[in-house]
Amino acid sequence: MNCSTFLSLVLALVQLQLCSPTTQIFSAQKTDQSYTTIRRVKRGWVWEPLFVTEEETSTMPMYVGQLKSDLDKEDGSLQYILTGEGADSIFFINEHGKIYVRQKLDREKKSFYILRAQVINRKTRHPIEPDSEFIIKVRDINDHEPQFLDGPYVATVPEMSPEGTSVTQVTATDGDDPSYGNNARLLYSLIQGQPYFSVEPKTGVIRMTSQMDRETKDQYLVVIQAKDMVGQAGAFSATATVTINLSDVNDNPPKFQQIFVSLGLYYLNVSEEAPVGTTVGRLLAEDSDIGENAAMNYFIEEDSSDVFGIITDRETQEGIIILKKRVDYESKRKHSVRVKAVNRYIDDRFLKEGPFEDITIVQISVVDADEPPVFTLESYVMEIAEGVVSGSLVGTVSARDLDNDDSSVRYSIVQGLHLKRLFSINEHNGTIITTEPLDREKASWHNITVTATETRNPEKISEANVYIQVLDVNDHAPEFSKYYETFVCENAVPGQLIQNISAVDKDDSAENHRFYFSLAQATNSSHFTVKDNQDNTAGIFTAGSGFSRKEQFYFFLPILILDNGSPPLTSTNTLTVTVCDCDTEVNTLYCRYGAFLYSIGLSTEALVAVLACLLILLVFFLAIIGIRQQRKKTLFSEKVEEFRENIVRYDDEGGGEEDTEAFDISALRTRAVLRTHKPRKKITTEIHSLYRQSLQVGPDSAIFRQFISEKLEEANTDPSVPPYDSLQTYAFEGTGSLAGSLSSLGSNTSDVDQNYEYLVGWGPPFKQLAGMYTSQRSTRD
Repeated sequence: MNCSTFLSLVLALVQLQLCSPTTQIFSAQKTDQSYTTIRRVKRGWVWEPLFVTEEETSTMPMYVGQLKSDLDKEDGSLQYILTGEGADSIFFINEHGKIYVRQKLDREKKSFYILRAQVINRKTRHPIEPDSEFIIKVRDINDHEPQFLDGPYVATVPEMSPEGTSVTQVTATDGDDPSYGNNARLLYSLIQGQPYFSVEPKTGVIRMTSQMDRETKDQYLVVIQAKDMVGQAGAFSATATVTINLSDVNDNPPKFQQIFVSLGLYYLNVSEEAPVGTTVGRLLAEDSDIGENAAMNYFIEEDSSDVFGIITDRETQEGIIILKKRVDYESKRKHSVRVKAVNRYIDDRFLKEGPFEDITIVQISVVDADEPPVFTLESYVMEIAEGVVSGSLVGTVSARDLDNDDSSVRYSIVQGLHLKRLFSINEHNGTIITTEPLDREKASWHNITVTATETRNPEKISEANVYIQVLDVNDHAPEFSKYYETFVCENAVPGQLIQNISAVDKDDSAENHRFYFSLAQATNSSHFTVKDNQDNTAGIFTAGSGFSRKEQFYFFLPILILDNGSPPLTSTNTLTVTVCDCDTEVNTLYCRYGAFLYSIGLSTEALVAVLACLLILLVFFLAIIGIRQQRKKTLFSEKVEEFRENIVRYDDEGGGEEDTEAFDISALRTRAVLRTHKPRKKITTEIHSLYRQSLQVGPDSAIFRQFISEKLEEANTDPSVPPYDSLQTYAFEGTGSLAGSLSSLGSNTSDVDQNYEYLVGWGPPFKQLAGMYTSQRSTRD
């Protein structure tokens, strides 16, 4: 840049600042509206921003600033050119370098404009100064009101929160320039909400200034004002409403609704007929809190009788008193219980306020009702000896009407018909007697149900169980505990133990049973002895030797058994001893086998012979059955082979019905004996010509009758046809074909006499068939 070149800039409102330490200031001139500063920069011009005030109300156009070169002699030889944003349309420059704005500007739409300035010679159009870029900024004025964009505001804070607790924050915005002046600087204040809330002037944070109780008031409306220009005169303002709700905390204990405030009692009634589980009444303790803070549990205190209980209805928060035991008007007419209600969830911060519970007294009166008779006992246990005569006294039951002592009661037995047959009861005094003797061994206990019915009100019935035990009497003699299978060897030695026995008794002894064993008579005393083991068992021993099966196969020992009952009873039980063909040790299985043979009167050799005969008969019988089955299978197979159809598929083209040698039908059969080939019976040429020329052939035609006769004779003489009447189907071709019949039924020669040379002339489709028949004829020739 030429050091002699100068450019002067007239600023509208403020003095331009130097942008570089190398800038040299030559002169300064103060005018009415601005400072004009002329400066030179070694490395090109750098312009500080020019300013223009938005929404200026002065007459347009409005002066902004001036550019001037030191080469300008003010003779009009130089021209100033302005380019860039808004050049000519918004801004223009005159011949003296003064810049003007044509219209009002809005900083909120566009806050600055970038322009370029250049000085040229009017004649040569050459630049005198290099062009330079500068910025014109739109200076803000306070033309926008504050706005709360996030409203409406709703906030929630727990009740009883301490002073200074932050509730919420409100924020307003201002469209003015926050970097210039105080146009966008806001100040918050509280219009409505004292003395409970306050707002921080700069931040808009709302805080509590005192503790508040939700139960007194649960919602507050707070009005906040925001002013720009830091609240100075002429500032714009806006307001916002904040709805502040107080959330509940558990700061209130439950309180019972006192029906009688002076006494603090609840009065309830319950009928003595009410069953267990009946709802007696409901209690409600009020709690000013809500939700889970009002949830409570109910308890009963100081109720040693445990007649009543209480449960909590979690939906209604009521205490439900229920009956745990039956009440009786005649026994106790009033009950008093203490009921306590306790908050389920307790906030430790408010424990100092006192216990979160309340107590009330509930007086429950029992209402008299016409009750059924009451037995003196809930159940009765009676005893009677077995075998006593009918009409014996078992015991007595008793019931009375508690509502009226003078009212009589009727008794009856209602359980089971068989028990009615065994027992009866006097309907007036409740005496139970037997109707037939009882047997303890059949049933040692009898359970009956006795009812008592009021005579003045038959609908009032009560029941009692009576358990009758039948006492044992020694009326059963002892007997063997089981069936004994006793064997003795022929070579047994004297004093050898052959059997241990024991006894049982159906009677029930008050003490342990004791049995005594002995031989009833001396019939076999020379062969066996009985030794009592003193533990309710006895041993059978041989008294001698020389037992022989041939002399005596069985010995019958009468064993006498005595019990210790009162009076004692005895019984004689017979023990059967079988002589066995053994040395001294008994083989039970072998001895049983020998005893079986002896009982049927056979020896071992005879038994073996009988079994062998039975085995031979069985084999013979099975052989006969097998042969018969094989014959049935063979006949069935032949019938199946005879009548089944055989289907063979082949793709060779034949010569029609005259081609009877294309395949051998006998190859399709599986039987060993095949039908022998019979030459086709010749039909005369006259008949052949006659049935071809006939227009119709019917049942009256001689040709038709002859044809049927021939086929019938063929079927009758064919040995392979079934031996019963069967349906034979034949095709009989009529007249009308110019080509003549292809059926072999009208052929006057057999297959052997046929000449198939004409098949060669039929063409390629019958080439294979012609080769088969011509080759067969050549072979036969």
